Amino acid sequence: MKKLTDKEEEVMQLLWDNGPLFVREILEFYFEPKPHYNTVSTVIRVLEEKKFVDHKAYGNTYQYFASVSQEEYKGKALKKVVSQYFDNSYTNVVSTLIEEERLSINELKKLIKKIEKGKI
Repeated sequence: MKKLTDKEEEVMQLLWDNGPLFVREILEFYFEPKPHYNTVSTVIRVLEEKKFVDHKAYGNTYQYFASVSQEEYKGKALKKVVSQYFDNSYTNVVSTLIEEERLSINELKKLIKKIEKGKI
C-alpha cells in the first residue's frame, strides 16, 4: 500500500467520516480559505490512481468513496512503522512507549487485563 501525503490523508479522513462525497461536498468541510475545486479534484484523482478511492458516475459528475477502510490503512501504516523503526518487534514499540513515558505501567496492566478478558 502506498503512503499518503498529508493532503491525501485529509481527504481520505473526510471520506471515511462522511461516506461518499462529490468534490463540491468535500470542499464544504474546509475552513476559509478553502482550497480550489481543481486542487481537491486533483487530490481525488491521485487517490484513485493509488487505489484508495473509487467513484460512481452520475452523468458527467462523480461521487467518490473510500475503497480502503481506515482500519486497513492504519494497520498497514503501523506495520510499516514497526518494521522500519522497531525491528519488526511490537515488544520494542511498547518498551519505547514506556521508556518515553507515553504509556504508564498501570495503563499497560489495564491493557493486559483487557486482552486476557478478550475485550480487545
